[in-house]
Amino acid sequence: MFETLGFENFTAPQIAVFFGLALGALFGLLAERTRFCFRRSLVGEDAPQARGVWATGFAFAIVGTQIAVALGWIGFADHRYLASDLPVAAILVGGLLFGAGMVLTRGCISRLTVLTASGNLRALSVLLVFAIAAHATLKGVLAPLRTTLGAVTLDLGETTGFAALPGGALPWTALIAAAALFVALRSGARLTQLAQAGALGLLVAVGWVGTGWVLYDDFDPIAMESLSFTSPMAESLFWTVASTAIPAGFGTGLIGGTLIGALVSSLLAGRFAWQSFSAPRETGRYLSGAVLMGVGGVLAGGCTVGAGLSGTATLGFAAFLALGAIACGGLAMNAALKPRGAFQPAE
Repeated sequence: MFETLGFENFTAPQIAVFFGLALGALFGLLAERTRFCFRRSLVGEDAPQARGVWATGFAFAIVGTQIAVALGWIGFADHRYLASDLPVAAILVGGLLFGAGMVLTRGCISRLTVLTASGNLRALSVLLVFAIAAHATLKGVLAPLRTTLGAVTLDLGETTGFAALPGGALPWTALIAAAALFVALRSGARLTQLAQAGALGLLVAVGWVGTGWVLYDDFDPIAMESLSFTSPMAESLFWTVASTAIPAGFGTGLIGGTLIGALVSSLLAGRFAWQSFSAPRETGRYLSGAVLMGVGGVLAGGCTVGAGLSGTATLGFAAFLALGAIACGGLAMNAALKPRGAFQPAE
């Protein structure tokens, strides 16, 4: 289809980089303006309002994606989030690790990407360590941990997601989205914030449709994917240090675009400010959290955006399990830190 749009002189993988760049720029802009972050929605100082913002993005991501499925533009029958063998051990362990890590670093990885573009050097340090740990788990020394835990599976048969339950995708989509919007409307968040969060959620559907339909090419295929930060961050680090050996992809464009969009938003709003670590203890906490998130994000099959927004939009049980495990890990770590008077640097 992309040839009919006038891109016949480019290949699908080449266009995917620029598509990721544009999608990331919009995400970065909206995420910076709304302070979109799953951790804040759980344990932040303004958790009710942040929960409303996150729930709105979640609802619009599911509705937009499932409308595209109903129209026949995309399908998830062969996607990993709907695989019959559910890697339950990897998802649970990975989710708990990621959730604990995001509390230690005071931000999920998408939020830290946005903060990096806003001048936060703590966040930049976390991203670098996160990317190394994620790549080590994907293809390096920690890969045996991934394969060992991944071998512990639960056979779901054909019931791999909500769409396979009685009634099909439509009523379950409506029920899940309605519950999320109910939370959002009672959260106290401003309507302008909720509207921007809804637009952010729709970017998930745009990502799925763009890579799975518009850029679909039998002769030069690309992966069908949407907003995500775990694998793309690892790929971006590897591309940065070895760009002559490997080409950039959708994920590399997505990370670059997010940084650009968040930078522009923070500069225009006057929120750009250099920040760094204040004590060795703080540094250790952040870097430990970065490792936990890097390993956990790979094991769980995604972060709070990759699994929590893009993944749940497929209605696959794997993504909902990952999101639940991340939430449990975050709440447990927050409870463990409270009695010790944990530091509270600015978000």
